Parts: sequence; C-alpha cells; structure tokens
Amino acid sequence: MRFKNNMFASLTSVVLGTVFALGFLVQAQAADPSGTWSWVIKGRQGGPDRKITAKLKVDGDKLTGTVSAPGRDGTMRDADITDGKVKGDEISFSTVREQNGTKMTTKYSGKVSADSIKGKMEFERNGEPVSREWEAKRGEGAK
Repeated sequence: MRFKNNMFASLTSVVLGTVFALGFLVQAQAADPSGTWSWVIKGRQGGPDRKITAKLKVDGDKLTGTVSAPGRDGTMRDADITDGKVKGDEISFSTVREQNGTKMTTKYSGKVSADSIKGKMEFERNGEPVSREWEAKRGEGAK
C-alpha cells in the first residue's frame, strides 16, 4: 500500500510539474512581440483613417524596428524605433518623425498577448500632451 501512495505522489508531482512548465512556455511565447503589427488611427477632422504598421524585433530585453505611417500627402514614411524595451509581456518604445523642420516624438507602451498589443501612445500637439489608446494586431493585413 505504501508503494502505491509513493507512486501516486510521484506521478502527481510529475504531471503538475509538466503542466506548470508548459504554462510558462506558452506564456513566454505569447509575449513575444517580434513580427509585423498593424493598427488604424481615425483620421483627423473627417480625414481618412490611417493604417500604421510596425515591424518589431526583440534581442534580449531590447526592442528595435520601424513604424510606418502615411504622411499628410499619403506617402508612407518609416521611423526607426528608439529606446525600445521589453519586460515580460510589456513593451515600450519611441519614434521621432520630422515634418517641415519640426520633430515630433511619439512614445508607445503596451502589453503583448498572443496576436495583439494593447496600450497607450503619447505625443505633443501644439505644445499640449496628447494620449491615445492603440491596439495592434499581428500581421500586415490586420485592421
């Protein structure tokens, strides 16, 4: 009888250990922001919506890549990611765009889950801070 109890306890420990290990593996994979992400920003003053695309790459806790967005003339423009960081399932980075001699910095932060990133983007417009929610979907065809 004692042998059966020890065997049951050992088997239970192995099964629980495996479940926890798989849970951590799935969580680590789900939080990987590497790849192409897209989201839409509503147009200003009745203008057309703007589709934004980010190509992200992770190296340890560093996030690099580019963010592409249409300019006022509709031409896609790339901005390199700066100050990119990854901590668990959270990311943060900045982009700097220049238009007519004026530089505009946008700071992004968000939480990655499987195929989406939800977070906040912050920038200044006319000297006033502006904050917007953003949600990106994995893949270039995402809306």
